[in-house]
Order: sequence, then C-alpha cells, then structure tokens
Amino acid sequence: MANEIGKLSDFKDGQKGVLKSIDDDVIATKLISMGMLPGKIIEIVRRIPFGGGIYVKVEDMLMALRIVEAEHILVEVL
Repeated sequence: MANEIGKLSDFKDGQKGVLKSIDDDVIATKLISMGMLPGKIIEIVRRIPFGGGIYVKVEDMLMALRIVEAEHILVEVL
C-alpha cells in the first residue's frame, strides 16, 4: 500500500516525508538550487506561529520556507 501524499504546509512538527514534486516552476527553481531535490527526506523542525513559516531539515541542511512555498511542495508521508 502506498503512503499518503500531501502538501508540506499541512505537516506537523517532527513529521517526515519524501519530496515527490514541486508544482510551481519559480519556487521549484529556487528550492532545487538550494538542494531540495525529489527523493530527499524532509523533516518539519518547527512551525512558526501565526502562519510565519516553517523550518525544515533536508538531509543535514536547515531551511526556512514561507507557507506559500510549502503549499507547492508535495511530500509522501513516512
């Protein structure tokens, strides 16, 4: 049975998943250049209150994402 796929913006603190795709070309170009590639494991480190953004860990790298960016990132739940 396949795992569920959802938007990174819907994940909770500590939740992990495998990056499947980024459905916005502009955001994809930016994130891919920073090393966020399909197949990489992403972990939510912390959500900033009041829609301020999300800190994520991709391998050994920490990144801050806006909610608008995270809404375009599709992740398979682990």
